[in-house]
Amino acid sequence: MNVLILHGPNLNRMGKREPHIYGHMTLEEMNDRLVQLGAKWNMNVTCTQSNIEGELIHIIHEAEGRFDYIILNPGAYTHYSYALRDAIASVEVPVIEVHLSNVHARETFRHTSVTAPVCQGQIVGFGWKSYQLALTAIRGFTEEKTN
Repeated sequence: MNVLILHGPNLNRMGKREPHIYGHMTLEEMNDRLVQLGAKWNMNVTCTQSNIEGELIHIIHEAEGRFDYIILNPGAYTHYSYALRDAIASVEVPVIEVHLSNVHARETFRHTSVTAPVCQGQIVGFGWKSYQLALTAIRGFTEEKTN
């Protein structure tokens, strides 16, 4: 099982950017935890980050045929990137959208996700554990398929 964790804009600032909202853990620390958890569950987890919309789109396109799932935190692109939405819809790889904070409890402009409707699901508000919950969901889907 190959899983791509794709972090969008400003996630490279984890641990520094608004820690009262996003926490004190760095992106590297979170990635290490997720890779270790994936290994424990027989998943090959690859983590990457980009602040550039076009790069995120390219990475999603390239994931097809290489990854079984994508866990995506689109950051602020969540709210307005129809190009990112179209990229997600164009691939045969299931995508789970995640957010560290509860976007529905924050500023009004964060309440709308243009990407969620083309994703398998959305997990928000649990800090880095939003990603862990996405891996847990993937593990559950995999177990259901094998039983």
